[in-house]
Amino acid sequence: MRTFVFLQEQGGQTAQGGGSLNFLLMMGLIFVVMYFFMIRPQQKRQKELRKFREDLKKGDKVVTSGGIYGTIVEIKDNYALVEVDKDVKLRFDKSTILKDMSDAPAK
Repeated sequence: MRTFVFLQEQGGQTAQGGGSLNFLLMMGLIFVVMYFFMIRPQQKRQKELRKFREDLKKGDKVVTSGGIYGTIVEIKDNYALVEVDKDVKLRFDKSTILKDMSDAPAK
């Protein structure tokens, strides 16, 4: 019985040496899959959003991160003046503007 236990331990040690290579390959594969399905699409969306914010101009209909709909009246480097109702204008940081609502149907 002692011989069996000794052989079992010895076999376990050789399996660990090969297992570490398999573990590293599996972790590498997981990272590659995460990159292509999570990280890369997020970077693409952020790049599109940054381009959208740079291309904002007077008259664009937008939605802010707080859910406020309005039309851009004035645009500066860091902020946009948005008209949300007749004679009601709010100043928003450009980073809070999320969407272009120009092609959204009017209700």
